[in-house]
Amino acid sequence: MLPFSIQLELGLPITEQILFAVKKAVVGGQLRPGDKFPSVRALSQELKINPNTAHKVVAALVAEGVLVTTPAVGSIVAARGDGGRVEKAELLGAEVERLVVEAKKLGLDQDAVLEAVAAHWEKLTEKRILR
Repeated sequence: MLPFSIQLELGLPITEQILFAVKKAVVGGQLRPGDKFPSVRALSQELKINPNTAHKVVAALVAEGVLVTTPAVGSIVAARGDGGRVEKAELLGAEVERLVVEAKKLGLDQDAVLEAVAAHWEKLTEKRILR
């Protein structure tokens, strides 16, 4: 079982989706510094992806300083701590860009988009309260 949650979507690069999911888990505290990260083999088997793709993901996470690899232990989450507000907001960059592009395609202005976001925010907040 993977120490982070992900649902792969068609049309988006798999590598980017996995990188986002791992970074989100680190920033959100689901993966903590020192936690063991799955091997390339385990990652490829769990996600049913090519081992080369899994290797590319791990290499990118190491290059970005999210993971550290050690010969005896394997890959572990680097000592960074939970992300701050800015780091968490940066994770939304691609989604925000997609939202803005789609809104512009539809001819919506910024106020309409902000109202829609606020409405969805409230809707999700209400659902959480009802649970």
